[in-house]
Amino acid sequence: MRLDLCLKHSGIIKRRTVAKYFCERGLVMINDRVGKPSSEVKDGDYVTVKYGERDIRMQVSLRREGRVVYVGYTLAEDEKVDA
Repeated sequence: MRLDLCLKHSGIIKRRTVAKYFCERGLVMINDRVGKPSSEVKDGDYVTVKYGERDIRMQVSLRREGRVVYVGYTLAEDEKVDA
């Protein structure tokens, strides 16, 4: 599943265009590497989003039922960035 769609379906970011904006600015990382909007997210990957003063790190879980893909996540870390 594409990274921007994964962020939208998980509910972390509400719109795909906003998720694409975050990815293009280098604010989203997959397994500690900067992710493009079209980067492939797999089950068990760690996604980190720099959201304001916070770093939200989650482990993605994907479940497929036919053509439908359900996106779930577990927060691994949610910490405030010290300036």
